[in-house]
Amino acid sequence: MPKFLRIGVHQSNVSGYTSKAWCVRRTGSTIFLKWGAVEVQGTGAARKVYWSRLPQEKTIRCRTAQRAQDYAKAAIARRRSHRYEPLTGAIVLRRRPAARSPEPKQALATILIVDIVGSTAKAAKLGDARWTKVMGHYYAAVRKELKTCGGKEVVTTGDGVLATFKKPAAAISCAAAIQKAVRTLGLEIRVGLHAGEYTISGGEMVGLAFHICTRVAAKARAGDVLVSSAVKDLMTAQSAVSLRDHGMHRLKGVPERWKLYRVMG
Repeated sequence: MPKFLRIGVHQSNVSGYTSKAWCVRRTGSTIFLKWGAVEVQGTGAARKVYWSRLPQEKTIRCRTAQRAQDYAKAAIARRRSHRYEPLTGAIVLRRRPAARSPEPKQALATILIVDIVGSTAKAAKLGDARWTKVMGHYYAAVRKELKTCGGKEVVTTGDGVLATFKKPAAAISCAAAIQKAVRTLGLEIRVGLHAGEYTISGGEMVGLAFHICTRVAAKARAGDVLVSSAVKDLMTAQSAVSLRDHGMHRLKGVPERWKLYRVMG
């Protein structure tokens, strides 16, 4: 995987600064991107580069190997001309000393997953610089609505955001608010919600409820907010929320068929 480090200061005599790294890998017709903030320690051959936090990742399917190869070449050329230098060493996630705490316990919550529709085409149309600005505004808008509605951000995945809520009504209200906010940026999103138990391990959400929510979101189209029957069952006392039957669906890798509902209005 070719890696590049943004040259923020002179590399040969400065240590202990924060910069940005970017990686690209091609497998057949698929491109895998990874980028994020890094901390640089040491100089010369002793230089070490650490991810400051979990990097963002994105997968781009180019249909043909030639298109993927052309995409990778163009992406690498852009980085070389944007004050990046090739990085040969590994980039690792710095492991902090583990605090003594009890084993993580399962929690029950409404899980929300937001995903941008057509992000690859949009990024290609706008170019790296403009797309980076748009994504900055996008994450700011999402986080503002999460704070307003009492949601807790768990992780970002490329152009997606995963969050949890104590109440399903708050999650649905937040989804609607996020949709309205990001439309001003020229973006369309799809949202999936599911209620169930989950565990946070190593900064990532694990458990069947998370996978179900991911599959629910995948069934949504641009502008849709889809919820599982588990969410509907918790909404019986919330007459202000209107749900329309979206039919029975087979969720990939999930046992049985699930009934989904589309949030109206």
